[in-house]
Amino acid sequence: MKETSKAFLLRPLSITILSLVLTGTAFITGISFLELMELKTVDLRFVSRGPIPASGDAVMAIIDEKSLEAEGRWPWPRSKMARLVDALSQSGARVIGFDIGFLDPDENVALKVIDAVSEKADDLDIHDEGFVDFMRTFRENADNDRRLAQAIQRSRSAVVLGHFFHMRKSDLNYDILPSEIERRLEGIADSRYPEIEFLDSATDLPPLITAFAPQGNLEILARSAGASGFFNKTPDVDGVVRWAPLVIRCGDRLYSSLAIQAVWHFLGRPELEVAVSSYGVRGIQMGKIFIPTDDWGRMAVNHLGPPAVIPQYSITDILNGHAPKDAFGGKIVFVGGAAMGIADYIITPFSASMPGLALHVMVSDNILTRRFLTQPPWIRVFDILAIFILCLLTGFGLSRLSPLKGMFFALFLFGGYIIFTQQLFARSGILLNMVYPLLGLLLTYVGVTVLSYFTEERKRRQVKKAFSQYVASDVIDEMLEDPAQLKLGGEVKPLTVLFSDLRGFTSYSEIYAPEELVRILSSYFTKMTEEVFNHHGTLLMYIGDALMAVFGAPVESPAHAEQACRAALAMRKRLFILQLEWSAMDRPMLSARIGINTGPMLVGNLGSDQRFTYGVLGDPVNLASRLEGLNKLYGTDILIGENTAAMVQDRFLLREIDAVRVMGKQQAVKIFQLVASLEDPVDQDQRLFLEIYAEALDAYRGRRWKDAMSLFEKGTRILREDPSCIVMFNRCRLYLDNPPPDHWDGVYVATHK
Repeated sequence: MKETSKAFLLRPLSITILSLVLTGTAFITGISFLELMELKTVDLRFVSRGPIPASGDAVMAIIDEKSLEAEGRWPWPRSKMARLVDALSQSGARVIGFDIGFLDPDENVALKVIDAVSEKADDLDIHDEGFVDFMRTFRENADNDRRLAQAIQRSRSAVVLGHFFHMRKSDLNYDILPSEIERRLEGIADSRYPEIEFLDSATDLPPLITAFAPQGNLEILARSAGASGFFNKTPDVDGVVRWAPLVIRCGDRLYSSLAIQAVWHFLGRPELEVAVSSYGVRGIQMGKIFIPTDDWGRMAVNHLGPPAVIPQYSITDILNGHAPKDAFGGKIVFVGGAAMGIADYIITPFSASMPGLALHVMVSDNILTRRFLTQPPWIRVFDILAIFILCLLTGFGLSRLSPLKGMFFALFLFGGYIIFTQQLFARSGILLNMVYPLLGLLLTYVGVTVLSYFTEERKRRQVKKAFSQYVASDVIDEMLEDPAQLKLGGEVKPLTVLFSDLRGFTSYSEIYAPEELVRILSSYFTKMTEEVFNHHGTLLMYIGDALMAVFGAPVESPAHAEQACRAALAMRKRLFILQLEWSAMDRPMLSARIGINTGPMLVGNLGSDQRFTYGVLGDPVNLASRLEGLNKLYGTDILIGENTAAMVQDRFLLREIDAVRVMGKQQAVKIFQLVASLEDPVDQDQRLFLEIYAEALDAYRGRRWKDAMSLFEKGTRILREDPSCIVMFNRCRLYLDNPPPDHWDGVYVATHK
């Protein structure tokens, strides 16, 4: 069995199957390193595809070094941002999106002076109405937050303010009450998704990206804009931004991103809803545009290229009228930092330092042009099929090609799959898995290639393996350890011998070609020999369509009778499986007969000085052969002698069939049918049948022919006309008409071998 298992493991098909199992398991469970490698292949696909031009519907107004040099260091007064809103509005921008948070009141020295003068006027009891009106007007003009709010209100462009979420409580360095969180959530209520569509009978929100608390803009600005969206980003484990969250849950509501709000207002605020199922987000429906997302509500960003592919304009040029006049007409303008020290830089497949502001532009461009990266529902099934096909093609090809041709064949498959996935990505935006199918290919290639290095060694062991088909491996090992055993002679030991023969096989030789008969016999002997070895038996020989095995030698075992019986039952089960296979292949439904007997026999190396073999001799051996033949008479499949029955009766269910005097023997023996192991389930009909047969046999031996006939007939009704019952019934009827002599002892004399 050990050699058989080893041979199985070394076959190319087995290595292919092992590679499939390993790769499939890794794919289903998800291994961090391999997942990271897959992300890197996505980056390479972007680089291989190259930049693609932006649509121009979304542009950037950037706070760059040029703006800081001209307008002063950051942060700028809100009055300057008010001027920017006015300038963009007058330039015809359709939407202005701020990737800047106006979280705290503007630091304004003029307001502090006004407040000091007002206090002094109160101390001096100055209440001149003209002076009070002047101070109030001057204060309003100096309040930069108010000026920005007024600019937003009068803007013909829709203004979308940006805010962010604290994702965890630990992100805050102070405690916050639930009431304060609710107040803040009300401040960003305009960024909530208006509708949620539940699919697939879902009734509640699935697991999503969930935030702890929002950080919104000043109330005066939030009220003036009436629109906002979060600008949180979610880089992958390697720091590269490949996904843009479009949905974040906080409390029991879903909130939209800055890009979603900007595009929504750009399109005239069509129907907007989140489509969710029980397992996650399906996507965002914005009017006629469906935006695909992953289960967490993130969109795969179709990066356009390096920062230069996105139209961008310096804010100082906009404020001073130096920007092209048609730069912003009918467009979305995202405002944010790009200068070192004030911008949040992100890593993309094209750049290691791209302003985070560009992410909003690319997401907006993807939506407006509908150039999405997608992983359709069938993609996981396709990935599994790709693993399966590549492994099988590699294993099949390598097993039939020379090493050099096999290498080129594997390289062809490897490169072909890379090109296929790259083209599908570049042309259709479909993200197929690349790492796992190629991993399966590599594992199969390495496994089969390493196997080829052992071919010569296996050929050198071929002679020994060939002899192992005829002699038990235990015998070979024992002889190799002690070569002195390679001589004639043996010793007498109590052993159990097993004979098995295919019923009616000879007649099929007239129907089937010799090659087909060899295949049938080979399949049968392989399975039967495996069961002999599984139960510690020694195969002695094949004789035509019969085999002979011994248990208890050369390695001694006190349980040799039990081992032989268990081997016989296992052989019966394996033959049943073979019969099903043969039936499906239109091969003959062959059955086997087995005879088992126990007793003292000569065991050892038998033969001549020139040639000998390991075998057994003795009367118990001959009886085992006769028992195998008696199966034909009684219609049974496994018969054992009374010596064997005495040793195993407490472990197996047996049926005493008859007492027989076989040819060549004067002494009668009781023969038993091996029905099943006591651990095996036996139905009530079977047990009832065994009881009735025992009663019938007792009546038969007591010469109560009519009673015996009645019981045997009853047995045939219970167990589908059992052949042994029919044989005994006919014998009773014969004895009823022609009674045996008075000295008859109930023994049947077998006249055939």
